[in-house]
Amino acid sequence: MHIRIVSPSGAINPAYIDGAAARLRSWGHEVSESAHCRGQYGRFSGTVDERMGDLQQAIDDPAVDAILCSRGGYGLAQYVDKLDLALLSQKIVIGFSDITALHNALGIFGYPSVHGIMAKHITELNDSSEALMRLRQVLQMRTQSGYSLECEPHRFNRTGSTRGIIRGGNLSVLYGLRGTAYDLPIDRPFGMPFEQPDLFPTILFIEDIGERAYHIDRMMQSLRIGGILERISGLIVGQLTNCDDDPLMNASTQEIIAQAVSPYSYPVCFNFPAGHVAHNLPLWLNCMANLTVDEAGVRIEYL
Repeated sequence: MHIRIVSPSGAINPAYIDGAAARLRSWGHEVSESAHCRGQYGRFSGTVDERMGDLQQAIDDPAVDAILCSRGGYGLAQYVDKLDLALLSQKIVIGFSDITALHNALGIFGYPSVHGIMAKHITELNDSSEALMRLRQVLQMRTQSGYSLECEPHRFNRTGSTRGIIRGGNLSVLYGLRGTAYDLPIDRPFGMPFEQPDLFPTILFIEDIGERAYHIDRMMQSLRIGGILERISGLIVGQLTNCDDDPLMNASTQEIIAQAVSPYSYPVCFNFPAGHVAHNLPLWLNCMANLTVDEAGVRIEYL
């Protein structure tokens, strides 16, 4: 597999590019990098045109099988709507955080993508890390079919089972996409009939980092008032890293989310191992899966 490393958003320590490339090559992959992958332009890896050009070139290159985003940060919102994504139907995009904007854009067309670790963790994690081993598995399989994940039960979980297309990513990025063409939920892949919306229910996945409790509530209330929470078929809550509880909110950050979805009956999973943590298991997005939440734990099975 030929993997192109790109930096579509923030600037990155070049040592992480070297480390990620070395590890991917040790797995037997061919690795190349975009022209401005190691660049720095303020907080970004390059100008808007440079970053957009690098990503578009990776998309258009027929020799590239997968695109690994080196890091998140901020920047994709500046040009995600200007990309031609047509050729990504045959490639795998990997990344998280700010890469959520690209994942959602791909969701419009029903193109699968992977919410997973990027260059820093690929470099630093030891060989026995589950996140690293799972990424290697994803690259070997090249498809979501037959892939599954499990996690421990949580006291705020709501039991049940459902089927739907897993969509989402970083909650703050999703919030920034509200009212745009990439808003949630995307009821169906591009071109599918509008008279059959129930064929494509959304299982929403969210995670975040460094947000205050009241802002977590603001974003969840936006999803509630906007009718998003009542239209999904399930919720997977990943890691809320450095999202400290605020006693003045009279609820923990996890309770804030649980309260926002309390009027609905679909299954809810808390503390799923994905987000801004080293134990960040790859999730296929924009793909149909079964979600089962029971007293024994949580299981995601891709179809």
